[in-house]
Amino acid sequence: MSETTGASYASAGVDIEAGDRAVELMKEWVKKTQRPEVAGLGGLGGFAGLFDASALKRFDRPLLASATDGVGTKVDLARKLGVYDTIGHDLVGMVVDDIVVCGAEPLFMTDYICVGKVHPERVAAIVKGIAEGCVLAGCSLVGGETAEHPGLLGADDFDVAGAGTGVVEADRVLGADRIRKGDAVIAMESSGLHSNGYSLVRHVLFDRAGMSLEQQVEEFGRTLGEELLEPTKIYSLDCLALIRTAEVHAFSHVTGGGLAANLARVVPDGLHATVDRSTWTPGAVFDLVGRAGRVERLELEKTLNMGVGMIAVVPEESVDVALATLADRGVDAWVAGEITDRGDHATGAELTGDYAK
Repeated sequence: MSETTGASYASAGVDIEAGDRAVELMKEWVKKTQRPEVAGLGGLGGFAGLFDASALKRFDRPLLASATDGVGTKVDLARKLGVYDTIGHDLVGMVVDDIVVCGAEPLFMTDYICVGKVHPERVAAIVKGIAEGCVLAGCSLVGGETAEHPGLLGADDFDVAGAGTGVVEADRVLGADRIRKGDAVIAMESSGLHSNGYSLVRHVLFDRAGMSLEQQVEEFGRTLGEELLEPTKIYSLDCLALIRTAEVHAFSHVTGGGLAANLARVVPDGLHATVDRSTWTPGAVFDLVGRAGRVERLELEKTLNMGVGMIAVVPEESVDVALATLADRGVDAWVAGEITDRGDHATGAELTGDYAK
């Protein structure tokens, strides 16, 4: 372009028409997420998403719960593999499962997708995954933003983030104040690494062990890339079902920091959670990361979920119905520990014993 030619948004690298095309492609997927409180209100393309708050009249004192999160460096693997329709599941899971921890029902989400260059089909695939995740979570995708940042990101680079809102009755908020000595700690199996610790995983498997995403791994029965892109399990509807059928004192979403650190966040002063490693066997991917990088067990446990994605703390008398409810919903769950007096323990939760073989 000559210096006498006028500059434009397109010459700066931003393609508005491609953005419009992406919006058209994603509309059918967003529509699939509509709850009754959203149907018929505005639509994709407006400046703000709308939600009919009159639905909250059924609550005596509704409290809104809000959470925001991203997917971290897992997006780099999606980019390298050219697989874009699963990363949205991860985003939804990271947001709504933080919301449900306090007992709140997720209502709606918004997303933010930042790209170096808008590839309409690629953006639509990302939104497809987010929409599918919202369906699994029982919430609506009411809006979002796709931003094109040429010069800041490479043409194939992208990142995603999201925010969600839920509602819970004030006198039904779950948390540390409900937990009592003798409560059981129920673990719910994860679908794999979920969306935490990928900086460590990538460093260990690629930089140190020299593995490739296309490499077949016998323990997985599939390629390494397929294993690493396994979507985060979304527990929100399972947790809400558990609240309806059993007495639940608290949930803990096992994300960054690992099981012990996240469980400690809901254990009150004076009490202690003990989780017995011998009650489960972590999936093969956790063993691979540990072996390939000679990562100490405690380092693994404070970085990865080690096969447990969500914890429920329930009174002893609710254990059987809680496990039955989760089993009916296809969630592999087990009693992994208990709540005891704190004693001389320095932290609110710890793992004991050795993992089952």
